[in-house]
Amino acid sequence: MSDAQKDGPAPDAGSSPSQPHVPLHTVTIPADVQMVTLLGPRDEMLRTMERQFPQVQVHVRGNEFHLAGPSAEVALIERLIDELLDVIDGGQPLNRDAVERSIQMLRAQTVERPADVLTMNIVSNRGRTIRPKTLNQKRYVEAIDANTVVFGIGPAGTGKTYLAMAKAVAALQAKQVNRIILTRPAVEAGERLGFLPGTLNDKIDPYLRPLYDALHDMVDPESIPKLMASGTVEVAPLAYMRGRTLNDAFIILDEAQNTSGEQMKMFLTRLGFGSKMVVTGDVTQVDLPGGTTSGLRIVRDILGDIEDVHFSELTAADVVRHRLVGHIVDAYDRWDAGQQKGPRRAPARRPSPQDGPGA
Repeated sequence: MSDAQKDGPAPDAGSSPSQPHVPLHTVTIPADVQMVTLLGPRDEMLRTMERQFPQVQVHVRGNEFHLAGPSAEVALIERLIDELLDVIDGGQPLNRDAVERSIQMLRAQTVERPADVLTMNIVSNRGRTIRPKTLNQKRYVEAIDANTVVFGIGPAGTGKTYLAMAKAVAALQAKQVNRIILTRPAVEAGERLGFLPGTLNDKIDPYLRPLYDALHDMVDPESIPKLMASGTVEVAPLAYMRGRTLNDAFIILDEAQNTSGEQMKMFLTRLGFGSKMVVTGDVTQVDLPGGTTSGLRIVRDILGDIEDVHFSELTAADVVRHRLVGHIVDAYDRWDAGQQKGPRRAPARRPSPQDGPGA
């Protein structure tokens, strides 16, 4: 934690000549912390703080932060530094995304601390640890621990399927379950399935590929064929679940917005003893034929008051893809809004005497 004390104005440590009355606040970083781990390469973390707190003058000298500005904003930066130090103590490297998300959580005055969110480990593989990156993601992961059936509902990129996969792998490694079953409907194929080359498995494989991709991030790739051959990991279309009872398994249904009400009921009633289910989907991206109601859209009305069934909502604020993705999406939204207003029409030109008749 930081050792902070208030100082008087010091022209060489942050106060500007035009604001000599602004008091300085000094935050001293423990000597055992390397400042480069806190400030980032080329002071990237420091620059992020400056962008996020434009009212505060931030200067660093040695192992001290000198802050001058509104007291509430200065206090928020001090809390931020404390949180970032705890993240470093937890072995988590800092990046711009972590700093920005920490600031968002502090401004929202959430009960959970940013450091608790950013240092929560789910599963590790080949030196890489999978963690939640937002508060809603942390709550979603905790809900999976606390409930037998969890619905993760939100837009693409919020980590709803990826985190469920990580929890499944962690449960298998801890011997809480004997197998992992990953499934999704192949609704997108529709009548086109017969036109694809190869066997039935070859035809269905493209629709299951995202599940394979996530699995490769969490399990040694060379072990996956063995796990699948032994039945420890099964990746199959939803239609393959009919008539089965799934015991001692961690079961994930992905793209659940593309299930009908009957398919959703069929899947949920496959639940066996010692098993856990996670259902993920985005109710705004339904690919079902016209007139078919999405099972994911109505399931909350049916199961909302059932004990041990939990609904987790993730939003656009929980999208954790590359930060440029957010800017790209915003740019497209602005462009779409401009297109909806329609292109500007050039003002009508008045006919001139030189135009002649019929102009």
